[in-house]
Amino acid sequence: MQLSKNEAGLDRVIRIVAAAVLAALALAGVVTGTLAIVAWVVAAILLVTGLVGFCPLYAIFRIRTNAGPR
Repeated sequence: MQLSKNEAGLDRVIRIVAAAVLAALALAGVVTGTLAIVAWVVAAILLVTGLVGFCPLYAIFRIRTNAGPR
């Protein structure tokens, strides 16, 4: 399986901003306990996929938000 970028720039920015918001909520104590752990995990996934430009779920469902080669 080839790991070519399948996320557009806006998609990547939204993921990184969402990761920052979730991390801020967990750091500020707005979410605690199990929900904070879930927030950290989701934030990490969003951050990595946003920085790399590749989403494994997009690949499984053959979704592309960028105009790259298919």
